Amino acid sequence: MKPPPSQFGADITNTAHMICTKLAGRAVIRVVGRCNEAQENNNLDLSECQLMQVPDAVYHLMRHTELKACNLSSNVITKIPPKFAVNFSLITELNLAHNQMSKLPDELADLAELERLDLSHNAFINLPGVVYKMPKLITLIANSNHIIEVDVDRLSASRSLESVDLRENPLPRNTESALQNISRIRVVLSPRELEEWEDLTI
Repeated sequence: MKPPPSQFGADITNTAHMICTKLAGRAVIRVVGRCNEAQENNNLDLSECQLMQVPDAVYHLMRHTELKACNLSSNVITKIPPKFAVNFSLITELNLAHNQMSKLPDELADLAELERLDLSHNAFINLPGVVYKMPKLITLIANSNHIIEVDVDRLSASRSLESVDLRENPLPRNTESALQNISRIRVVLSPRELEEWEDLTI
């Protein structure tokens, strides 16, 4: 005999809740485990942890650890809080790839030792202003976003930048041309396909 529909629905809801709680529990256990590892090797790897943000507990667990690298890739993070730079001020590498970010806080300029920043596969429509202010940034990876705006003058004025990857972005033609004219920094762009109206052979 089938249970009444309402009871059946309640069973599904309860089961779904239990599954979600288990998944959340697993994610928490994973994060705590990786924080413990980071206390040993100074490299915090929170990739693929289903994070929507950096949990406050992480800052607490890491408060006595001098992190050198932080990997937050392959999550669903939409923003990095200003306090991130205060807590992880000594990192040299930050991987934010494969998230849902469209901006970065100016406070990240306080990451005075940061040399490598990966922003690839996010939702940026302009190159965040803070990247021009990072004093030791050498490598910037920002491919596969929606970037249409780059402050070329500020980029070329950077004293530390050596390599910038801007492939797979819908950059305007004049911006691409300006970027190609930067001689001191290696700027990587996707090969440009001519629009029909640009093809003068027609």
